[in-house]
Amino acid sequence: MFAVDLHAHTRFFHGHRALGDRFDPYGFRLLARALDARGLDGVATTNHDYYTPFSSSRVATIPGIEVSTTHGHVLVIGPDPPTETVPGEYTPAEVVELAHDRGCAAIVAHPYRDSTIRELEELPFDAIEINGKHPRTEQLVQRLAERHDLPLVGGSDAHYPFEAGRAYTRIDAAELTPEAVVEAIRDGRVEPRVAAGRFDRGLRRLYREIHSRKHPDGLLAEPSPGLGEPPDATDS
Repeated sequence: MFAVDLHAHTRFFHGHRALGDRFDPYGFRLLARALDARGLDGVATTNHDYYTPFSSSRVATIPGIEVSTTHGHVLVIGPDPPTETVPGEYTPAEVVELAHDRGCAAIVAHPYRDSTIRELEELPFDAIEINGKHPRTEQLVQRLAERHDLPLVGGSDAHYPFEAGRAYTRIDAAELTPEAVVEAIRDGRVEPRVAAGRFDRGLRRLYREIHSRKHPDGLLAEPSPGLGEPPDATDS
């Protein structure tokens, strides 16, 4: 059994690709140290719309990319993710097909933040994510996964190293390789975990306060029909 953060970034910011490329190796080293300190075994590096290979003696690294589709974000994780994608160019269905053609898993990222993928027709996703920035939507995500008969995974969505491991996935596999991770996700041999230590609780309270000031008019996402009213989805 391995503990892996399946959604983490190596930079503190979006955009500025050239600057980010120079920063990414440093950001990854900080990320690996933070995950090692939390006792995690591995991480999928899922930068927005590009993939860069990394390696570390501290944690196993799983290739990945977070693709910005026409209806929200999809994590593509596995041995051969696309190197780069154009934001908004692909539909979710196209990204699922692309992921499967490359032997990767396609995962719905943070379905209750900046995403309407959950409202689309049935698509052959491999899992749905419980996101570390929005753990209070966990029950909604569980119900969504049950409705679509899909496994649940966890990822921190960390952009800063201290956020790493806030949510992660327990993976039942004999070895921690990209192929084994994909197989375990598809077989449902995965289980999400949300960190509940004092630091994590304090961090969530701080981010809720920050986001309540940034979004004073309420929720970031509306529920799909039949899913009930969501809780405050402004955790970060």
